[in-house]
Amino acid sequence: MEALESEVKDGSIQLIFADPPYNIGKQFANFLDRWPSDADYAKWCEKWLAICIRKLSPNGSLYVMSSTQCMPYLDLFLRDRVEIISRIVWHYDSSGVQARSKFGSMYEPILFCAKDSKNYIFNSEEIKIEAPTGSRRKLIDYRKAVPTQYSTMKVPGNAWYFPRVRYRMPEYEDHPSQKPMALMERIVLASSNPGDIVLDPFSGTFTTSAAAKKHGRNSIGIELAEEYVKIGLRRLSIQETLDGERLQSLTKNYARKNDMRKLKARNEGQMSLFHDKNQ
Repeated sequence: MEALESEVKDGSIQLIFADPPYNIGKQFANFLDRWPSDADYAKWCEKWLAICIRKLSPNGSLYVMSSTQCMPYLDLFLRDRVEIISRIVWHYDSSGVQARSKFGSMYEPILFCAKDSKNYIFNSEEIKIEAPTGSRRKLIDYRKAVPTQYSTMKVPGNAWYFPRVRYRMPEYEDHPSQKPMALMERIVLASSNPGDIVLDPFSGTFTTSAAAKKHGRNSIGIELAEEYVKIGLRRLSIQETLDGERLQSLTKNYARKNDMRKLKARNEGQMSLFHDKNQ
C-alpha cells in the first residue's frame, strides 16, 4: 500500500473499487491468500481501508468486496468512518463443484460506501435494466393522475446476477478471482462521471481499469504480481511486449493453438488421402 499512500493525492479519487484477497487460501501468482487468523486479516484490511478513505474526494464512493466470513469485520470498521449506502449481493451460478457437508457459497458481498450520504454521485439513468414486471406484464399504475403503463426500465436492486468468468470465455484471463466486466461497468457508470479518476488498489486482471477506459474515465491500478501487470498492460493497450515477451491473452493463445491443431489434422488427413490414392 506504499504506492497508494505516497503516489495518490488525498481527496483526489472519485471512485475506489477494492477487491482484496479474501483470506480463503487461494493462490495468486506467488502469494498465498491466508492470514494466521481472521483478526489478523481484519487488521490488514483496516490499514488499506483507512488510506482509501483519505484518497476519496468529498463526494467520492468506495466499493469493497470480501469473503462472506470476513465482511462483517470490514462492515463494522467502515460504518464508523463512512456512510454505507447499500449492501450488495453479487450472486452467480454454480461452477459444477458443490459442497457436500454444508450449503455451498453462491454469492459474494459488496459494500457501497460514500463519504457523505447526501453528496455522492449516483447515475441512475446510466445503469437501468429491464424489469420483469410492470409493462412487460402490461400492468397499469392507477396511482397517477392519468393511469399509465409501468416502465420496463428500473434501477437495479441490491441483488445482482452476473455469471462468473470461466475458462475460454472471451474475457477470461489467467487469474483465480477475475470479476466480470459487466459487474465493473455497472459500478463505474453508477458512481463516476467521464473524466473522473477510478482507483483499484488490487487490480488483478485490471477489469476496473478496462471498464473505466471503455466509458471515458481515467484510472489508477495497483498490482504486485508481475504476471498480472502484464495482463493490464495488454488489456489497456499500453504495451504489446515486455522484456521481449509478447503479451497475449490465454483465450487468444488457446484459439491460436486450436487452429494450429485443426490445420495439422487437416494436413495430415490430406497427406493420408494422397498416399491412399497413390497406392
